[in-house]
Amino acid sequence: MTVTWHDWAGYIGVVLVLLAYLLLQAHKLHGNGLIYQLMNVLGAAGVMLSLVFGAFNAPAFFMQVAWLLIGIYGITRSARVRRQAREITHKSP
Repeated sequence: MTVTWHDWAGYIGVVLVLLAYLLLQAHKLHGNGLIYQLMNVLGAAGVMLSLVFGAFNAPAFFMQVAWLLIGIYGITRSARVRRQAREITHKSP
């Protein structure tokens, strides 16, 4: 059995997503934290690569697209909240 680069991308992606969830459940990461969101986004991207360049599975691919978009939303929302918090603290007398 030959393991290709896109297989490795998929394996690493799965490990990242599962590890992120495990760390969340173990209270080692926060659901709105950047590390958690990046692990999910990069994990989903890895699985998507394995699906695009390997054996394509439409339902699995669309699940990863959703996971990726949710992660990107989480990153942008957290960045916006942090920026607003900084603006409030800088306006305080």
